[in-house]
Amino acid sequence: MSEKRMFIKQFWKQKRMVGAISASSRFLAEKMLSDIDFENSKVIVELGPGTGVFTDLIIKRMRKDAVLFAFELNDRFYQQLSARMEDARVHLVNDTAEKVHEYLLNAGFNKADVIISSLPLAVFPKDIRTSILNTSRESLNEDGLYIQFQYSLQAKKELERVFSKVGIKWTAFNLPPAFVYTCRI
Repeated sequence: MSEKRMFIKQFWKQKRMVGAISASSRFLAEKMLSDIDFENSKVIVELGPGTGVFTDLIIKRMRKDAVLFAFELNDRFYQQLSARMEDARVHLVNDTAEKVHEYLLNAGFNKADVIISSLPLAVFPKDIRTSILNTSRESLNEDGLYIQFQYSLQAKKELERVFSKVGIKWTAFNLPPAFVYTCRI
């Protein structure tokens, strides 16, 4: 099955987990990664990699001694990523994003430098959304970045409650167009 067909199928099967009908565009991926200092980022976390559009670019740009923890809860996407991930720096996790800090600590890392999230926050219940954002903040270094994309500005106030600085970019070249939030502690 093609990647596009599989993505659409997963969207219809699990709307509470898959927030879009198609994978992210390379334009959105570039915006998501544009503020990351890959030269100085040793621990990177990706929440909801889906088919790996951002993952592939992160791997190409990250340091040779960096690690990437990619949390994918959707079994089909996780299996697809597992089948093609050969980079020893990548740790695929088939578990909830609420356990980021636990996985970092178990691997010997106190904090992450960057957390990149494609999670569809708008479709999550408030308690899960709050838990993921709080856990993400707690899991970041003092100068770390939390980068999140959404299809509306609905998450802005909640992100501002958790992070002290929230910047917003927009890209029309995605289906649907998306907002990119870059957040700092």
